[in-house]
Amino acid sequence: MELPPRLRQAVDSALEGVAISDLSAASKALSLRYRNEVRDGRLHISDAKLALAYIATRMPATYAAIHASLTALAERAPDFAPRTALDVGAGPGTVLWAAAAVWPDLQSITLLEASPAIRAVGEKLTAASHLAHVDWRNSDVTRDSDRMAPSDLVTLAYVLDELSQDQRDRLVDRLWSLTSGVLVIVEPGTTAGWRRILQARAQLIARSANILAPCPHTLACPIVEPDWCHFAARVARSRVHRLAKEAEVPWEDEKYIYLAASRMQAASRPARVLTPPEAAKGRVRLKLCRPDGIAESRLVTRREGDAFKSARRSDWGDTFGS
Repeated sequence: MELPPRLRQAVDSALEGVAISDLSAASKALSLRYRNEVRDGRLHISDAKLALAYIATRMPATYAAIHASLTALAERAPDFAPRTALDVGAGPGTVLWAAAAVWPDLQSITLLEASPAIRAVGEKLTAASHLAHVDWRNSDVTRDSDRMAPSDLVTLAYVLDELSQDQRDRLVDRLWSLTSGVLVIVEPGTTAGWRRILQARAQLIARSANILAPCPHTLACPIVEPDWCHFAARVARSRVHRLAKEAEVPWEDEKYIYLAASRMQAASRPARVLTPPEAAKGRVRLKLCRPDGIAESRLVTRREGDAFKSARRSDWGDTFGS
């Protein structure tokens, strides 16, 4: 997965003339705050250096995770064609680019972001997009989101980890009330991120939401710790990205977990592939989350014909069956 060409060009332009040493130092400071889930009352991205480090080293990965999550939604709801979107905690506008790539007919998006530094960078980047109407707003997600108009698509990506439990609960409730179509929440693919998604899932199911993805049911999650549900998206690193992170390989895997909650009923509920398939001659082993709420390890053999062909094509995070 790579950034769209227009976004890649806009990012390169924003980073022109910035010293790699500055990006690397800011990237390490930013990673430390995110990794430790620091909640000290300060914004994670508090100045221009951190904002530039974010678009150099984190935006490609979050774009890949968000794009994969929205693509999974589009596969489960092919008739869903959002015209309006609301992104809360927008950062540099990553959701805008991913949503526009998945749904080219998207007409307008409102982006709420409290950090002046990352919002300023985001406004420059999104000016390069083809979207007809982009509305950036200075907004504290814990207070201001209830003043928004409902949107077809509402998104909350990489935000819940910055909030207390009480703030999360109130925000999820508010965002669901603003959702006329689908609410998508994306979190880091850690055990903590999975637990936050489970809490939001339970909260939304209690509000009569229909879960479209990744879960094929609204029953209790069958995954038991120390295991956890998550997926991965492979990200191509640019030269600046690689140098700023002091990395040698030209790619990285972004682990993420997501939830798509809808006011629409799911047309079908195929199982979900929970881990990378294990393929051998004449057989494929899949770990599946089934529509009946059971997680199973299924061995699919060549004798099963079409099911075997489907299993061979399956990847981590795909649906399986009908």
